[in-house]
Amino acid sequence: MPQYKTPLRDIRFAINEVLDFPDHYARLPNNSSDASPDLVDAIINEGARFAEEVLSPLNAVGDREGCRWQDGAVSTPPGFADAYRQFVDGGWLSLAQETSWGGQGLPPSLGTVINEMLQSANHAWAMYPTLSLGAIDTIAEHGTDEQKQRFLPNLVAGRWSGTMCLTEAHCGSDLGLLRTKAEPQADGSYRISGSKIFISAGEHDLTENIVHLVLARLPDAPEGIKGISLFLVPKFHVQADGHLGERNTVSCGAIEHKMGIHGNATCVLNFDGATGYLIGPPNKGMHCMFTFINESRLGVAQQGQGHTEAAFQGALNYARERLQMRAPKRIRPDRPADPIIAHPDVRRMLLTQKALAEGGRLLNYYCAQQVDMAHRGTDAATREQAQQRLALLTPIAKGFLTEAGIEAANLGIQVLGGHGYISESGMEQIVRDVRITAIYEGTSGIQGLDLLGRKVLASESELLAPFAAEIEAFCDAGQSRLDEFVQPLRHQVRQWLMLSKQIGDAARDNPDEVGAAAFDYLLYSGYTVLAWCWARSADAAQAALDAGSNDIDFYQAKQQTARFYFHRLLPRAQAHAAAIASGAENLMAMAEEQFAY
Repeated sequence: MPQYKTPLRDIRFAINEVLDFPDHYARLPNNSSDASPDLVDAIINEGARFAEEVLSPLNAVGDREGCRWQDGAVSTPPGFADAYRQFVDGGWLSLAQETSWGGQGLPPSLGTVINEMLQSANHAWAMYPTLSLGAIDTIAEHGTDEQKQRFLPNLVAGRWSGTMCLTEAHCGSDLGLLRTKAEPQADGSYRISGSKIFISAGEHDLTENIVHLVLARLPDAPEGIKGISLFLVPKFHVQADGHLGERNTVSCGAIEHKMGIHGNATCVLNFDGATGYLIGPPNKGMHCMFTFINESRLGVAQQGQGHTEAAFQGALNYARERLQMRAPKRIRPDRPADPIIAHPDVRRMLLTQKALAEGGRLLNYYCAQQVDMAHRGTDAATREQAQQRLALLTPIAKGFLTEAGIEAANLGIQVLGGHGYISESGMEQIVRDVRITAIYEGTSGIQGLDLLGRKVLASESELLAPFAAEIEAFCDAGQSRLDEFVQPLRHQVRQWLMLSKQIGDAARDNPDEVGAAAFDYLLYSGYTVLAWCWARSADAAQAALDAGSNDIDFYQAKQQTARFYFHRLLPRAQAHAAAIASGAENLMAMAEEQFAY
């Protein structure tokens, strides 16, 4: 079973040398002194220790033991509750929360760095506290002052946890079909009635209360998505003084039996006239819930990248030790076989994992910087620019990095061969755990539709064009020293803009063109953005070498991985461009009955 080891050297390279977190933090109000480089480094070191020593050993335990349901109560796997107590006692949940609610006030991006470690070490466990973060942000953004005072301090402290309750058995991503009802009461509360499925962390034994954020319909609500409201429904009633009262009429009817993430309880929740409280305006629930959804999508992007890192570590360790066949260039002439890392095809797989893991790390951290500026930027223009950048990049990060995580996990099994296919290696668990990431919080197809339809075409490229200009400016600045990366990157970005226009033009005559192009457009965009990340990495590596750094192997490896990405992975984007150019006809021409034999 592979044990996670935090890639501290690469994390420090990403935040200090490529993205310059120290300067970024210095430009955020009220954070320049608190988020000092020394403090950030100490936090990262301690986060690494917690992930490696506490969470990683529980990963296989959670997979093997799973959660247990009995008479509506759910028990988490052995060790999960103790790890949660350590996490809360260590102040990790409150790290980046507002001080007014008991948080430490550090930048959200620092929480992102820690979250990557948690997801790599133990995805199933990490879902319990990270779901609370979305609930906190949603209540803080849209709740009343009384709701904030009553619920946020205990959520931030980790004594309570949160969930998002969207899906129903008859509607998955089409939430306009949901049937859960909310009936207004004389005291201003609402009676919530209905059933939700696939509710992660919907019931468990880690916290004394669970705060459910529930989508439901008011009696006079219009049909479809415009008739949805958002409600706060606690597991236990909360009295005016903050103490817990009687149990609310919300119960766990079952837990799902899943392919992976066995250590996280995925629940059927039944609301039987449960008391709830309206959050935000009536019939504006989807707008409010998107605060939670968008944060969750960035979190799922970190899950995808975290599994990529975990799969790479397991495959690399095995490839260094496993002796198999003689390599064309012998590494161990004194042995009858060489380590499989000497074989070109194994290197192809390892370098693919490495390029996706380290490039994905930069994309997630760049998005995290935008979150910092969107929430805490010094002026309205800075906050608006960051929000627009996040609108564009969130579906790319979520969609591309989860698809990349699935590929990397499958490559991990392939490197180990038959040993990867059996459970003892732990690699097959990564495949099972990562698979959900391309499904929940919006499938890859939905991310593609969001990116192409709602963000790029609906804005007439006003979201894409400034980001493309940022990449072009980087190309201009690095023209002389980075020509091998700048030229293909510049071509890629210009083609991105051209493809966007071509799809928009075609969609005027045939609306199916958007849906037909969406998935390929998403992956094309992901390969393009990661090319920019790798060009920036190569630039930072060259700067360090030019400055006389002694860490030559590390920086040369960065440049060599960048070359691999540009020569071996970036060309995949052209296959997606060709698929987009082929149009919708090859997808839509076949009649429904012709799909059958």
